[in-house]
Amino acid sequence: MLIVKKFGGTSVADKERILHVAGICAEEYNKGNDVVIVLSAMGKQTDVLLTQAEEINPDAPKREIDMLLTTGEQISVALMAMALESMGVPAISFHAFQAGIYTTRAYGNARIQRIDTARMEEALVQRKVIIVAGFQGINEEGDYTTLGRGGSDTTAVALAAVLRADICEIYTDVDGVYTADPRLVPSAVKLKEITYDEMLELASLGAGVLHNRSVEMAKRFGVELVVKSSFQDAEGTRVCDRAVKKENMFTLEDGILRAAQSLEGTAMEEMLVSGVTADKNTARIQLKGIKETTREIYRIFKKLSEQHISADSVLMSPNSDSTTDISFTVPRDQLKETAEVLTRYGEDSSSYLEIKIEDNIAKVSAVGAGMMSNPAIAVSMFEALYEEGISIEMIYASELRITVLVSEKDTLKAVRAIHGRLIERQLQ
Repeated sequence: MLIVKKFGGTSVADKERILHVAGICAEEYNKGNDVVIVLSAMGKQTDVLLTQAEEINPDAPKREIDMLLTTGEQISVALMAMALESMGVPAISFHAFQAGIYTTRAYGNARIQRIDTARMEEALVQRKVIIVAGFQGINEEGDYTTLGRGGSDTTAVALAAVLRADICEIYTDVDGVYTADPRLVPSAVKLKEITYDEMLELASLGAGVLHNRSVEMAKRFGVELVVKSSFQDAEGTRVCDRAVKKENMFTLEDGILRAAQSLEGTAMEEMLVSGVTADKNTARIQLKGIKETTREIYRIFKKLSEQHISADSVLMSPNSDSTTDISFTVPRDQLKETAEVLTRYGEDSSSYLEIKIEDNIAKVSAVGAGMMSNPAIAVSMFEALYEEGISIEMIYASELRITVLVSEKDTLKAVRAIHGRLIERQLQ
């Protein structure tokens, strides 16, 4: 059995934790399994390196930033190999070049194009534990690149896919996927199982357990994921492809969302709402008075795409003068770049009259399959916010989620209100 295990920075933050993780992997190896480990940089090392770069040159070339950042993972994988060898487990560490991870040229946000597995397969034949530096690759010019936020998750899933691993285990500081962040909502419940699609929505909307790119890849290549904790021996949450008929499972009775059938004996994963999540890394853009709507929207979003800016929750409002207003959200950490692109394009094309930016907002979402076919969910969600006196700035709905924009100061209150109404009352 081949198992890929990914450990984040918290799990390898110091010597004691590295030895602890090495013990987990040694135990797996001694069961007769083949083990591939993917590691992030130790603790906050990536942040430390970024701070040092900023102090030296605030406008440092992205190539050099990536060259610097990749050193963090190279340290952690070498130390892990040493730790395993000290336990009598043969191990070898690989950085991106040695692991054959080839990417696009987009420094800071590269995408994996192919993986040459020859050296890794040779090491597996020799019954060595392989430790691979996550978050990084090399482009066709031989330069180091980084994969962006959540890059080590993506590395782990990509390796699991090309090596045909039986399972990919993602170790974090929580013991699975919960119905909400348990640090914000103490009553949150751990899910035993969740679909790729639901997990992808949660990851895209602020849940920090898995990154959305890794979930996309897992779904595409059929990689079974398990989210576990490196600090406790718990079962974790399985992320997989399954079909559960959820339509009409819930009704609205006296303002309370209730199961249409008893939940006794029903798995948590069969609840309609799988989770509630919040994303403060959000800004809203409004473009007013767009002329020749279809052409200009195409051009606007093409410009954003060229800069790898992800737009979400896009809404259009036609005006009486044949122009259109559109609004959408972008990650707040891409707001400066977004504003520059839109301002420059607007000045060059005169395609819209005004740009309005709001960055004191948060995106709060309820996620689950069959949301559009269960209108009681939206009614109950909006009622919960109304009772808490929370203003809704925008609403976006799809088959897998209902998202509202609220003032950033209301984020915690909104998450707790929605979780209490949509999830906790289902379990009563």
